[in-house]
Amino acid sequence: MEPKRFYYIIRLQFLGFRYSGWQKQPGQRTIEGMLQKTLKFVLSERKFKILGAGRTDAKVSALDSAFELFLEDEPLTNLPDFLVLINTNLPPDIRALEITETNRSFNIIRDSKAKEYRYLFSFGEKNHPFCAPFLTNVITHLDIALMVEAASLFEGNHDFSAYTARLQPNTKVVRTITSCKIVPNTLLSANFFPEKSFALIVKGEGFMRYQIRMIMGALFQLGKGELSIADIKASLRSDSNMKLTTVAPGSGLMLNAVIFE
Repeated sequence: MEPKRFYYIIRLQFLGFRYSGWQKQPGQRTIEGMLQKTLKFVLSERKFKILGAGRTDAKVSALDSAFELFLEDEPLTNLPDFLVLINTNLPPDIRALEITETNRSFNIIRDSKAKEYRYLFSFGEKNHPFCAPFLTNVITHLDIALMVEAASLFEGNHDFSAYTARLQPNTKVVRTITSCKIVPNTLLSANFFPEKSFALIVKGEGFMRYQIRMIMGALFQLGKGELSIADIKASLRSDSNMKLTTVAPGSGLMLNAVIFE
């Protein structure tokens, strides 16, 4: 007879700067690995597994992410106390925000209907070193007005084959971006931040590996004069043979929201 299983969604935040991404990897410090280690301790001998809403790259952070906890045999008796217990044992750069019970019909990947990412950056004068986990710093001048104009070109249905690395067969390359814009950064602030910083805000149902970081990379190239608006438009055509190579650093990228059905 199959053991009885109980299902929970745990929302969390993390600073990704010292982690090699979400997915557990041998010999690497990862978010998934740290969560499993913590849960193994607080759940003692109980059988469990976890499944994330998505995989973030090395150094990428999250202000609102989520994973599903599958627990066998007995349910959790007190969710608020369990949340405190998790946070007591997690490292300071990972925080569980809330835990809610769900059921077997919920699928954290299938039922994730939208994600919003924000990529924070500044340009010109070199930043204070403490900015490194949060802001990508481009030392040269950027034509920010041109970048703002070009960001909206990524909205809608496009073939994003040029905006991923190591494209695998059968990968869904036509993706829908519902919103893409560059605005002044109001998400994070600190007394060591530069006077001006900016955020690329991208929202869509799902993204390929490096897609947002390569969109940011192309916009950086545009701002430096290495690409044109025409190049950006051409890169989104299904018959394009453009090879984009600039992947913006992971440390500027943050998962800002995961929206479930």
